[in-house]
Amino acid sequence: MQDSSRSAPDVPLVDPDVHVESFRQAREARRLELVEDYVELIADLIGDGGEARQVDIAARLGVAQPTVAKMLKRLAEDGLVQQRPYRGVFLTESGRMLAVQSRERHRIVEHFLCALGVSAETARRDAEGIEHHVSAETLEAFRAFTERQG
Repeated sequence: MQDSSRSAPDVPLVDPDVHVESFRQAREARRLELVEDYVELIADLIGDGGEARQVDIAARLGVAQPTVAKMLKRLAEDGLVQQRPYRGVFLTESGRMLAVQSRERHRIVEHFLCALGVSAETARRDAEGIEHHVSAETLEAFRAFTERQG
């Protein structure tokens, strides 16, 4: 019986430089994930009701309003949103572009998962996490696969 606490001897440890790059990419994806989720939600709220209010963002994300306020400040500093007193939150051109790109990534991943036979509801939920963590190369492979499926 093999000791499960040890790695298989035939699987070599990855080169340190490769490890560093892999972890750097994962950290960057996690950082961008929250930013993309916010701008995508803000775009959806504006598209649905003409405005995105802090209270609505907090309710949709299931977080406290101070958490949203802190993130909106960061998004404003990054040039992705503008906040107007008594008028809510608006996306800048950069914010709109990021929301469109994020939505397209989500669409590609969701369609790919459906093409594999995943239910539409599960694909929608899973795509919400996966979309932020795939490379452009992988995303393109997902898109190409889905197109070949018809």
